Amino acid sequence: MKLHRRILALALAGWLACVTAAPDKTAPDKVTKDDNTAAEPAGDPIGNYASSATDDAVGDMLLQAISLMGVAYRFGGSNPSTGLDCSGFIQYVFKKSLKVNLPRTAAGMAKVGRSINRAELMPGDLVFFNTRGFSYSHVGIYLGNGKFIHSPRTGKSIEVAQLNQSYWVAHYNGARRVARGSGGDSAASGTDVAAAADVPADSSSTLDTTPGKRVKSVCVKGKKCRTVGAKAAGAKKSGKKTRRH
Repeated sequence: MKLHRRILALALAGWLACVTAAPDKTAPDKVTKDDNTAAEPAGDPIGNYASSATDDAVGDMLLQAISLMGVAYRFGGSNPSTGLDCSGFIQYVFKKSLKVNLPRTAAGMAKVGRSINRAELMPGDLVFFNTRGFSYSHVGIYLGNGKFIHSPRTGKSIEVAQLNQSYWVAHYNGARRVARGSGGDSAASGTDVAAAADVPADSSSTLDTTPGKRVKSVCVKGKKCRTVGAKAAGAKKSGKKTRRH
């Protein structure tokens, strides 16, 4: 596993250094020239971002994410061959590398795992932003050293950005730890990940209703939570559509 990671890392190194040297223009009207991401030295792409303490499971997940750099953004996209939106990118990476099934939307992912403050961020954590006028409308994966990887918007491709850029600082919503390797929190591989108990849900909450999946619980304000299937969850939402991004 480690040998495989090292070989792929070396193959990506030179190309990654060039890509990360490009300025982030996700919000060209708010990001200044001084905010641009500096070029990274050639070397192990995982080493450029994550600490040496990163375990194999998280390291493989980060490498999977980095290998998708350059894949075009596509609204509603969930396949690298045709394009990925922000949550489609995260869902694909977690499923491919960790065998963990995350909700399909950024808002749904914001209810998974546990909330952490910015000072606690570790490689592999999810970082959330308000980019569309409502909270948790954008998501990326924290890489370490103040950087995260995400699929920005139409016309852009999966790229690395800096959390301390003025745009991302102003739109930051928080972070969550969903799955880690042997050294930290973990999620059962090959299973659906339910909403975290520490985040209350109401009738307007975004739920994952992908066919074939189970929603472990649905909580409606003023009523008790109950276990339902995907079809029942869709009915509980009273016809409201799930927003994807």
